[in-house]
Amino acid sequence: MNLTLLIIIVFVLGYAAIALEAFTKVNKAAVALLMFAFCWTLFMINPAPFIPAELFTAGDHNSLVQAVSTVIEKHLGSTSTTLFFLMGAMTIVEVVDQNGGFNFVRDVMRTKSKRALMWRIAFMTFFLSAILDNLTTSIVMIMILRKLVADKNDRMLYAGLVVIAANSGGAFSPIGDVTTIMLWNKGLITAAGVIMEIFIPSLISMVIPAYLLSLQLKGFLLPVKSTGAELVEASELTSRQRKAVFFLGVGGLIFVPIFKSITHLPPFVGILLVLGLLWTATELFYSRLPKTKTKGTTQKRVTNMLKRIDMSTILFFLGILMAVACLEQIGVLEQLGHGLDVTFNGNHYLVTGIIGVLSSIVDNVPLVAGAMGMYAVDPVAGGDMSVDGIFWQLLAYCAGVGGSMLIIGSAAGVVVMGLEKISFGWYMKKISWLAFAGYLAGILCYWVQRTLFW
Repeated sequence: MNLTLLIIIVFVLGYAAIALEAFTKVNKAAVALLMFAFCWTLFMINPAPFIPAELFTAGDHNSLVQAVSTVIEKHLGSTSTTLFFLMGAMTIVEVVDQNGGFNFVRDVMRTKSKRALMWRIAFMTFFLSAILDNLTTSIVMIMILRKLVADKNDRMLYAGLVVIAANSGGAFSPIGDVTTIMLWNKGLITAAGVIMEIFIPSLISMVIPAYLLSLQLKGFLLPVKSTGAELVEASELTSRQRKAVFFLGVGGLIFVPIFKSITHLPPFVGILLVLGLLWTATELFYSRLPKTKTKGTTQKRVTNMLKRIDMSTILFFLGILMAVACLEQIGVLEQLGHGLDVTFNGNHYLVTGIIGVLSSIVDNVPLVAGAMGMYAVDPVAGGDMSVDGIFWQLLAYCAGVGGSMLIIGSAAGVVVMGLEKISFGWYMKKISWLAFAGYLAGILCYWVQRTLFW
């Protein structure tokens, strides 16, 4: 059997196993690592046709092996920049959360009006998810909702909006979603470009569902009984210190794109700088506490939080990105991209729109990784495939916002589904059409911007 076909079969079977994780009960990280290993093992059976001729001497086995090592290390280096960025960002958010940095957010949200709370939830989630990751933002907002909304049915509607707002907010920020981080790290979009051109479409994709959903909410909220689902109080630190942790962590995340534009260093360097500063600040805070208050603070120190990083998520990204890199190396993605262009006559609105719909069914990380391997960057500025071109910006928007159409289509949706026990059917009936309406409106808004203003 053709070697290329074998690699494709391994990838497709692995992809199917990841998509069916709920049924197979096998963690998607394990499957992704197997995909990575099997794809590159098959690649090594006959790597010569897929390695640039200038990297090895024909007939020399040792030089061929060295060339393969060079190729894999190049792909691993590109992948690692994304992984280190994620590890740093995850740790920063965990430090802020565990030290009570998000407590003031709850106080800002308080209101008796159902509709007023709807809009506060929508905008707070939208802007927080542009700075934090979608998953963390969703967890924080659900914890806040449990403190503010007693009625289960109302809370489920709010939770549905949290999913939409979290995914929409992550789409316009270079650090708001894993897919935008990937595109930004690879230099396909710039921080300024994606914020300026995707912000309004992303906002539209949130505002329209929020408005339609607000029509279903009338009256005032009932008082909430204690549920035990409290936000971290971090009683060891003062209110001023907790706010300092919040603004140093969140402000640091906002500073990362600025740091990149000034130094031209990869984004992961900036994120590790912020982590180092936050780590130093929290250590100083805890070192100055009276001995009577130091009990229990070990769990809230960075040294302990580093042990609690979700390594399964990191390994999933490693496995899937390296498996996709193998497909890129054998030329499959380039051929697929050419086929899509021919099928849709080069209409990148249709191509990215379909990718967005698919991202509500399967994980958007491999979809975006695949798209990145399908197309080369156009060095001529102003083209659809150039840096900040239509294709790359729409890919960021569609892959992020499209995941809201089904509750299983994004990390935010999956965690909200678990926390609030929302069924797939309920979400599809009540929320999916709202998310789809917002998704299409955002694409239309982007087209209008590009046609009339940019």
